[in-house]
Amino acid sequence: MFDLLSEGAPLFFTVQSVLLTLVGVVAGLLIGVLPGLGPLLGIVLMLPVAFHLPPIAAMGMLIAIQVGGSAGGSISAILLRIPGTPLAAATLFDGYPMAQKGRSQDAIGLAITASALGGLVGGCVLLFFSPIVAAFALNFAPPEYAAMAVLGLLTIAIVSEGSAIKGLMAGCFGLLIATVGTDEFTNAYRFTFGNFNLTSGPHIVAVVVGLFALSELFFQVEAGGFLQRPDIQRIAVSFRALRLILRHKLNVLRSALIGTFFGAIPGAGGDVSAFISYAVARRLAKPEEGYGEGAEGGVVATEAANNGCCGGALIPTLSLGIPGDASTAVLLGALFLLGFFPGPELFRYNPDIAGGIFIAYLTSNVMLLIAGIVLVPFFGAVLKVPKAWLLPAVLLLSVMGTYSLQNSTFDLWVMLFFGVVGYLMRRASYPLAPIIIGIILGPILENNLRRSLLISRDGPMIFIERPISATILVIVALLFAYVVYSTIYPKTTTRSAEATDGVSREP
Repeated sequence: MFDLLSEGAPLFFTVQSVLLTLVGVVAGLLIGVLPGLGPLLGIVLMLPVAFHLPPIAAMGMLIAIQVGGSAGGSISAILLRIPGTPLAAATLFDGYPMAQKGRSQDAIGLAITASALGGLVGGCVLLFFSPIVAAFALNFAPPEYAAMAVLGLLTIAIVSEGSAIKGLMAGCFGLLIATVGTDEFTNAYRFTFGNFNLTSGPHIVAVVVGLFALSELFFQVEAGGFLQRPDIQRIAVSFRALRLILRHKLNVLRSALIGTFFGAIPGAGGDVSAFISYAVARRLAKPEEGYGEGAEGGVVATEAANNGCCGGALIPTLSLGIPGDASTAVLLGALFLLGFFPGPELFRYNPDIAGGIFIAYLTSNVMLLIAGIVLVPFFGAVLKVPKAWLLPAVLLLSVMGTYSLQNSTFDLWVMLFFGVVGYLMRRASYPLAPIIIGIILGPILENNLRRSLLISRDGPMIFIERPISATILVIVALLFAYVVYSTIYPKTTTRSAEATDGVSREP
């Protein structure tokens, strides 16, 4: 663990890397504050820029956007009762009542401080467990990697928003896109339709920008309200929260660990961990604390869990190559673009890169604590920016970033195509994250499946004969059985989900 940090320190502690990490935190806070956007869109918009940067500077900036964006949604939740991101939905329960009582500065300060401390706890867990998980994964051979790819795709597809069947269909669509290009084993062209631009497949950045940024742009245009300006009270800088947070030390630690645990489960997400940590904190609180009426502990619990989840989601992403959520799926794609392969190989052959990423994550949370409190008045003013100014800027960034990848207009057509596809799929309630994960895990699944069959003397039995791959496939079978059961008996599943939702989300 300490060797990783010592090897990564020289790569991170450069003027460029530190400055870009700070820029990423501020950009993440900014895009998290604006309702309807969020850290995923911020990462997507900056992905073309990261493509031209050194590895640690690029990953530091993208991770900092995730950290800042996860915390930024609480500001609009507290001031407007509109969560900037789904992660901040649970912050409404006590954050907005605090603002109504004239304590908006305390509420925002507590939210930012708890987010930073929760992220640091998640980072410590990440730093400790990732090398252990990666060391265990050194026992993996092609059958295990193929089985893990199937597990990662299935898990993300099942827990995505909407039905599990739609999630699986979206994941399979991503696998289909991954087959476009040149076959690595035979050098034959597949599904290129004679177009030279497709010999390497569609560029992952163009696909991601189209699916997420452009489709969101279409939705915002459809929603209207281009000149609306919310009425927001003036907010000043206040470091009082640094003293208030000391009353909630156990709450911060407990909620951050809950967030880290759920973040490490692929697909669980920060919104789930936020509601669960809120429910736990409320149950353990004294009646006079007044949860639901402006309790400080409610804001602390949800925000500590949100950013603790970021560190947890990076554990399977870096150690196994299985993304924990949609944001880390894009981070995984960024690592591939920069020429590094997450998993045991990253820790074995590029420990300096792994260490640099760890330091970048920890540093971004420290920067969040300082920048988040100092820039609170600025972010309050940003909430007054009308959509008529914001949407053209998003479109311009999307077009310029995508074109700069290869100076190719074909990438712009790919972005537009997948923007329309993403819009139509969202209108039909299909999740988009499984598509990206299918594109990323597709080559891993295909190549390791074919290698396994080439080295096997008993055909597919190689997956059963090896204990680790057999165990993973048993988990896959159980998950698939769950999908079938929930499809045949949707009423039972819906009722149990509603019961769980009532326990964890009721303010």
